[in-house]
Amino acid sequence: MIIEAAAWDDPDVRRLTTDQQTEIRARYGGKEEPGRPPSAADVSVVLVARDDDGTALGCGALRELGDGVAEVKRMYVAPVARGRGVSRSVLAGLEAGARARGWFVLRLETGPLQPEAVGLYTGAGYRPIGAFGSYAGDPDAAGSLFFEKVLDAGC
Repeated sequence: MIIEAAAWDDPDVRRLTTDQQTEIRARYGGKEEPGRPPSAADVSVVLVARDDDGTALGCGALRELGDGVAEVKRMYVAPVARGRGVSRSVLAGLEAGARARGWFVLRLETGPLQPEAVGLYTGAGYRPIGAFGSYAGDPDAAGSLFFEKVLDAGC
């Protein structure tokens, strides 16, 4: 597996993020995600995991929030690639990308109907926090779960 940088509007990234949103809406009864959706204008890091033949398996992105903090966005692994360590590899790549930019706090939003995501993040050292940024006070985020990890500078 190869983890590589990509553009937000890369066709494989668009397909994976569209699939992610379709799956999320199905899990949450058609409900849209809370907060401000990411865009090419505000996503600074985009990674794609590819199989040896170039097939896109998963993706993830970071949006800078300021003051050394970034938000993890659009973590997704195609169903056929789940259970192969793709999400852990993408998350590790995002953490490395954050460190390289001087961002040492990563935050994210997920939901209670995504136990795989909760397991990934808690297993990687993310801790529960309260709503942050555009999620704070957003009634659509009332059922969301929020996590944060302080990254070590030398890891």
